[in-house]
Amino acid sequence: METIKVGIIGTGFSANFHIESLRRIPGVEIVAIAGSTQEKANCVANIYGIPLAYGSYEEMLSNPLIEVIHNCTPNFLHFDINKSAILAGKDLMSEKPLAMNSSESAELVALVEKNEIINGICFNYRHFPMVMQAKQMVQDTICGQVHLVTGGYLQDWLLYDTDYSWRLEPGKSGPSRAIADIGSHWCDTLQFVLGKQIIEVFADLKTIHPTRKKPITSSTTYAKDEDSEYEVIDVSTEDCGSVLVHFEDGITGVFTVSQVSAGRKNKLHFEISAYESSLYWDQENSNRLWEGKRNRPNIEILRDPSLLLPQAAELAHFPGGHQEGWPDGFKNLLIDFYNEVKRKRRQQHIQGNPLFASIADGHQIMKIIDAVLESHRTKTWVKIDNFD
Repeated sequence: METIKVGIIGTGFSANFHIESLRRIPGVEIVAIAGSTQEKANCVANIYGIPLAYGSYEEMLSNPLIEVIHNCTPNFLHFDINKSAILAGKDLMSEKPLAMNSSESAELVALVEKNEIINGICFNYRHFPMVMQAKQMVQDTICGQVHLVTGGYLQDWLLYDTDYSWRLEPGKSGPSRAIADIGSHWCDTLQFVLGKQIIEVFADLKTIHPTRKKPITSSTTYAKDEDSEYEVIDVSTEDCGSVLVHFEDGITGVFTVSQVSAGRKNKLHFEISAYESSLYWDQENSNRLWEGKRNRPNIEILRDPSLLLPQAAELAHFPGGHQEGWPDGFKNLLIDFYNEVKRKRRQQHIQGNPLFASIADGHQIMKIIDAVLESHRTKTWVKIDNFD
């Protein structure tokens, strides 16, 4: 079978790890990249040996040889590019958030329902072996009935008022920052593990630095800019916050997000409390799943495919003791996505419920983000269905 031909839209941080992960997937070939300028596209194409470089995404979408699009652009471009890719009939993998608000994401859901395309969004934490182990243990009621979920997602890359990124600008990033950027991952991961949706939220958000010093020269995400010349700008999006949540079937919970917690680099973590036992997972120690007991010793389950439940074992590619991490979880996401693309090309039955998050799932997360912002504004519980 001929390889699946892929085009990447974007030239920054996200595009680079998409390219590296795609090159680990058999039967997939990156044939084109599009940037905001021809120069940026040429630069990345030269680095990675990509045959075609475009100065606009419209040019790329007009190429009939390109079958799948990866949207790796800043947030404010996601909706227009996703919509254009769907209308062009391209299978689509989009970075999150899906759009700038739930009204836009609802339009994308309607479009994919009319167009037979494989569609996904990059909620990659679903695809860690120990997250899947937790999901299977919950679904098989090994832990008993779940009643409480806690956790959060903590980072420190915006701790100082001299830390700056385009993500601080609502016109580029959207009206929410920490919730949309990292809280969205926590929400998707827990909905996936529990098999239950969040139905109601109560939020308390906080902006630590109401002003920040923006370097005169441009900076990139996670980069350390030593330029001493700054302009002071106002900041309206949240640096941190906590959200009470109600899931379906009476499960309650709370999560905290922060991009200003010193020493925490990428700590997505959750604890699930159930009648028989509790489960705890931390992305910064991703090869271990802790199971807590009441009347007997606690257990630490290690990432070893010979010891994991079947679906979790499928996501572990090396024997026990051979550590796998963040890039491997992202690779698992792309394996799942391209298995569906391959089924479509072979005119085989498309799975009704693949593991990867769909545009419909991305829309559900956009509704949660909008509900969190409304709850913080009104200081009330807000139902997610208010944003259908």
